[in-house]
Amino acid sequence: MSSLEPAGALLLCRAEPSVVGPAAQLLHERMLLTRSGPEWSVLVPETKPWLSLEDGGGEPVDRVLGGWAGALAVGANWPVLALWWDADRSGFTLASGFRRPVGYEWLANGTPVGEGEALRTFAARLGLDPVLDLQALEALAKPDSEADARSRMLGLLAVLARAGLVLPTGLTPGEPADRLREVARIQPDAEQITWSGWRDAVHAELDVVEATSVGAWLRGPRARWLAAAQLAAGVPLTVHGLRRRSGGWTTAGALLLLHGALGFAYEKLRAARD
Repeated sequence: MSSLEPAGALLLCRAEPSVVGPAAQLLHERMLLTRSGPEWSVLVPETKPWLSLEDGGGEPVDRVLGGWAGALAVGANWPVLALWWDADRSGFTLASGFRRPVGYEWLANGTPVGEGEALRTFAARLGLDPVLDLQALEALAKPDSEADARSRMLGLLAVLARAGLVLPTGLTPGEPADRLREVARIQPDAEQITWSGWRDAVHAELDVVEATSVGAWLRGPRARWLAAAQLAAGVPLTVHGLRRRSGGWTTAGALLLLHGALGFAYEKLRAARD
C-alpha cells in the first residue's frame, strides 16, 4: 500500500441488508449498502471524516470506523467488522454486542502490529475453523518481507470468504474511498442509507428486531433488565467520547442510551403505533 493512497474503509456486517439498513440509519451517516454474500452485507461510507485531519475537523480512520462498528453492533445480535486503511497503516476492528472490540493492524510495509490473542479471539467470535482458518490468520501475524499491508488485508478476506463473505468486484482494501463509493453505487441491490428522522428510523428498527430471536426481549422483565444495562453502559461511553472528542464513540454511547430508553418506552411506542 503506497504512501500516495488515501484513506478508505468498509463496514462488513454478518446480516442481511434488510436487517442492517434500519440499524445503519441510526449512525446519522450517508452510506451505501449492498449484499456481500449469503449472510453478509457491506456498508460503504459516502462521507470521509478522516480526510479532514489537517483542518482539525476529522479523526483517524481507525477511530472513526471503530466507533461506527461499535455503534452498529451494540444493539444487534450480529457482528460488525470494520476494515480501514490509510497511507501508513491498515487493519480491522471487530465489534459484537457488549463485548470489548478486538482489532489488529499492519504497517504499510506489512509489518504486523498487534497481539496474536486478538486473532484467536477474532476467529472464535466469528465462528471460524479453529484449525485451518486460525492457521491462516496466524500467518498474517508473521514477518514476511514480500507482504505489504494490502496483501495482508487480502489474506484476511480470503479467510472470511470461507465463512461466506463475497465482496463485489472492486470493493477491495487499498482502493480510494471515491472508487469504493462508485463501485457500491452500481451494484444491482445497492441502497443509499440516509437519516430519515427518529420516528421512521426507530419504527423500522423495531420491526426488524421483532422478527428476530431478540424479539422475546422487547417486553417484560427481561426487556427492562436489558434496557437498564444499556443505559448503564451508555452513560460512561458517551462521556468518554465527548472527552476525547470522538464522534464514533460518542455515537456508540448515544445509541446505547437510545436503545435503553426505547426498552422502557417500547410498549407505549408499539401501542401508539398499533
